Amino acid sequence: MPRHRARLLCIASLFVIALGAPAALATEGYDPWPGLVQDIFSNRPMNDGSDVIGIEMPARAEDAAIVPVTLRTKLSPSDSRRVVAITLVIDENPAPMAAKFTLGPDANVSEISTRVRVNNYTNVHAVAELSDGKLYVSKVYVKASGGCSAPAAKNLEEAKNRLGQMRYRQFAKPEQGPASSTREAQIMIGHPNNSGLQMDQVTQLYIPAFFVNELHIWQDDSPVLAMEGGISISEDPNIRFTYVSNGAKHVRAEAKDTDGHVFEHEWKVENPGT
Repeated sequence: MPRHRARLLCIASLFVIALGAPAALATEGYDPWPGLVQDIFSNRPMNDGSDVIGIEMPARAEDAAIVPVTLRTKLSPSDSRRVVAITLVIDENPAPMAAKFTLGPDANVSEISTRVRVNNYTNVHAVAELSDGKLYVSKVYVKASGGCSAPAAKNLEEAKNRLGQMRYRQFAKPEQGPASSTREAQIMIGHPNNSGLQMDQVTQLYIPAFFVNELHIWQDDSPVLAMEGGISISEDPNIRFTYVSNGAKHVRAEAKDTDGHVFEHEWKVENPGT
C-alpha cells in the first residue's frame, strides 16, 4: 500500500473513533487493489483471466500461517501465446506481493503450488503475463487472519540447523510415457522465512525479517521456474510444480535469502527417458 494511502487510512480511523463510531467502519468499503495495480504493475490494463489463469485457495484457512495456494494456467493448447510470468498478490498483507513466478520458455509449467501467510480477510489475486505483453487477472476471497505475525513452528536453534537444507521429490508415474510428457516435482527449502512481524516469545522483541527472496530451478541447463519471494511465503518454502521434461538427467536448484546466503543442490532425475 502506498505510504500516503496508509497515512490517510490511519487519520480516517482516528477521526471515526473520535466521533464514537466503531473503528471497523473506518476501513469499510476500502479496496486496496487499484493502488496495488498502480504500485506493482505500473497501472497496466488488467484483463479478465478466467480463461487464462486459475487460483485455488481454501475459503476459510485452517492455519493462517500455512495457507495452500495453487496457480494453474488455463490457455487452450491451440493458443499460440504462452504464460511468461505469474504474480501472486495477497491484497491485505503488509507486503502484498507474495511471489512472482517466471516460467521457463521451454518448460511448459502449467501448475504451481505453495503455502502462504494470510494476515487479514482478503482478496487474493493471480496475475498472468502472457507473451503478447498483456496481463490477465483472477481472484479468490480468503478468510484468515494473523498469519504474518504467527509464531514460528520451529525454535530458533532448530531453524538454524535446518537452514538451507533442500529436498527434491519427483512424482512421475510409469504411465506418463515419453520424456516429453508432463511431470510433477517438489522442492522444499529449510528456512524460517521470518516475516519481521513475529515476536520472540522469550525476549518479547520482534524477530527481524529474514526470508528466501530468490529461487531458480533448471532441468540440466534449461530454466524451469524462477521465484521472487516475499514475507508472505510460509516457513520452510515448499514449491510444487508441473513441467514438461526435456529428457534431462538432473534437476538443479539455487536459492538466495535476504542475508545473502546462497543454497544450491542438484538431484538425479529418476527415469529421465520415461
